[in-house]
Amino acid sequence: MSDGDAGAPPALFCFGLGYTAGFLARALAAEGWRIAGTSRDPASCARLGAEGFDMQLFAPGRPLAAPGATLRGATHLLTSVPPGAAGDPVLAVHGADIAALTQLKWVGYLSTTGVYGDHGGAWVDESSALTPSGERGRRRVAAEAHWLDLHRSHGLPVHVFRLAGIYGPGRSALETVREGRPRRIDKPGQVFSRIHVADIVATLRASMAQPDPGAAYNVCDDDPAPPEAVIAYACALLGVAPPPLVPFDAAELTPMARSFYDDNKRVLNRRLKEELGVRLRYPSYKDGLKALLDPAASRPSG
Repeated sequence: MSDGDAGAPPALFCFGLGYTAGFLARALAAEGWRIAGTSRDPASCARLGAEGFDMQLFAPGRPLAAPGATLRGATHLLTSVPPGAAGDPVLAVHGADIAALTQLKWVGYLSTTGVYGDHGGAWVDESSALTPSGERGRRRVAAEAHWLDLHRSHGLPVHVFRLAGIYGPGRSALETVREGRPRRIDKPGQVFSRIHVADIVATLRASMAQPDPGAAYNVCDDDPAPPEAVIAYACALLGVAPPPLVPFDAAELTPMARSFYDDNKRVLNRRLKEELGVRLRYPSYKDGLKALLDPAASRPSG
């Protein structure tokens, strides 16, 4: 992504141009934005590059080729790369390059509501304590702090987006049922928050339109719900019988899957509505899953 003149279109650079960032990038590209980004997967780079995006490989220990020239033309920067044991890999390799980007109008860091940890089913908002339950959450808290340090120390317009469980086209409870993988785990009182990818795109675009550097936003719908209820609803939409409930203690879950049940909370999204003016297209998983039966109706828009 090379330098542009004052009349050039806005330009987005994405570290980690995957599922969520891909929806945003395609929406902006359709409006004339220039798009560049990275992926860990050579096949993904080739596929996205065929769509007119300027793609490069990026993985821990593999820096961008000519990062100064690559990043200098970006007006907006988004990162969805998760932190590892050694910290945030983007900042570890390119923190100084990013800190020098004085032309940036907006920076977004995609985090997770896992930073709040377990609150026993109580509601949390952006002012709630960050008390993550596991190592993944602790890494996210540290990564958020390091990105926000770029705002405090270098004046970069950094924003943090704490995403709930993401679903959307090709990635939802409907696919789980269709592929014969539904399970209904019964852990009384357990709820999770979710968000349709179209509403993530709407939130990011609203923030780009009215930046508030240093702000953090919970990005979730209005309807935290038990996971077994979501599977049951997907089964009903597809006209198949739901699987039987399996008590949590008796369920054969991987350590990773079991760890998600360590946190139980309801996440408030008041800030994205009141400060960004976002009106959720899918305020409940029921709205989102119904729309996903008609892929055209569920496609993210501007």
